[in-house]
Amino acid sequence: MRQSQKPKTKSQSIVARRYLLPFVAVTSLFALWGFANDITNPMVAAFQTLMELPAAKASLIQFAFYGGYATMAVPAALFIRRFSYKSGILLGLALYAIGAFLFIPAAARQSFTFFCFSLYILTFGLAFLETTANPFILSLGSKQSATRRLNLAQSFNPVGSLAGMAVASMCVLPNLLSDARDSAGRILFPALSEAEKASIRLHDLAVIRNPYVALGIVVVLIFLVIAFIRVPATHSSEDVPGSVPSSLSRLWHNRAYREGVVAQAFYVAAQIMVWTFIIQYADRLGLDKSTAQNYNIVAMCLFLSGRFASTFLMKYVKGQTLLALFGLGAAFCSLGAVLIVGLPGLYFLVGISFFMSLMFPTIYGTALESVHQSDASLGAAFLVMAIVGGALMPPLQGAIIDFGTIAGHPAVNVSYVLPLLCFVVVTLYGIRHRT
Repeated sequence: MRQSQKPKTKSQSIVARRYLLPFVAVTSLFALWGFANDITNPMVAAFQTLMELPAAKASLIQFAFYGGYATMAVPAALFIRRFSYKSGILLGLALYAIGAFLFIPAAARQSFTFFCFSLYILTFGLAFLETTANPFILSLGSKQSATRRLNLAQSFNPVGSLAGMAVASMCVLPNLLSDARDSAGRILFPALSEAEKASIRLHDLAVIRNPYVALGIVVVLIFLVIAFIRVPATHSSEDVPGSVPSSLSRLWHNRAYREGVVAQAFYVAAQIMVWTFIIQYADRLGLDKSTAQNYNIVAMCLFLSGRFASTFLMKYVKGQTLLALFGLGAAFCSLGAVLIVGLPGLYFLVGISFFMSLMFPTIYGTALESVHQSDASLGAAFLVMAIVGGALMPPLQGAIIDFGTIAGHPAVNVSYVLPLLCFVVVTLYGIRHRT
């Protein structure tokens, strides 16, 4: 009898045994949006050169990508309240695939706007997946282990991110003819004739298109697998009290939740700025896009190692305390990226990723910790909607970068003041909600 109870206690420390299979299945989805995020980040620099755009306009790629979250997060939550987690997952996968396949006509029309629209639809699917998967993982066990459980599931997000970066680094960026450089490291594309540019543009847009089409096929296959997996409901429709306005009222009066949404918006803004403009930061040092992308891969490796390290440390240190400490570490590295010109500044920029590792799931878990289960899907929606920070801040950073220099200092360095300020907000949230 005692032997049968031991494994039960052990499994319940992270996830209830009866939910192990759906936990594994849903956790695999975390890699899907990581892949999409990080194959898209270097595309800002690619489109900037290929379409001859200023950095501010090229960063509209991120505005479209993360704007999709803001548009669809709340509708996704209402859909899940009406139907089920599994329905939300399947609809999310369907939208994801549609957005990926829209890259085919976007490349055919050679339209930057169409590419942005395709990403916008793709992230409708990601909004459904994140709004569904995060609260679902939190619900698969005790509240005491919820934040650790989400950190563990989120650890597979950077696995997908690394795959996306690897595809960008090995299959996309090295094959872009528009990134050819002279012996001094200057890009040759702007000096070419219009006929030469048109030919290169046709080639490079096909190079950008192909990974998204392949991704769409993979997503369709995953849709078919999830359709045949039994995903249990962790709450029933009878558990959902009152109306949406009553849920909104309870969420608004929950201080940890309300401030968590704000902290999440600032964190996501910082994350996207740090990763999107590493290539521009390295470009100023004379590194081509493919080489610069390798620094992004190192950053993601640090992010992944930090995710597993922080999940282990949470056995001994409260998540909110770690959040504050990691926030200070990220702010310090951001300051180094701002002040130091040259490769050491790039190293500080890459180092930020280790400290960012625990932020999203820890803010998420802290914000939802005291939220009633019946409000979880709507609460999750606003935390996902907070990803809009990743849509709003990169264009502002791009506008700063377009100055070239500010008071004699490289503008790309100065632009990392924005992530620095964001990490201050995250640090304050961790300090205010230590329990």
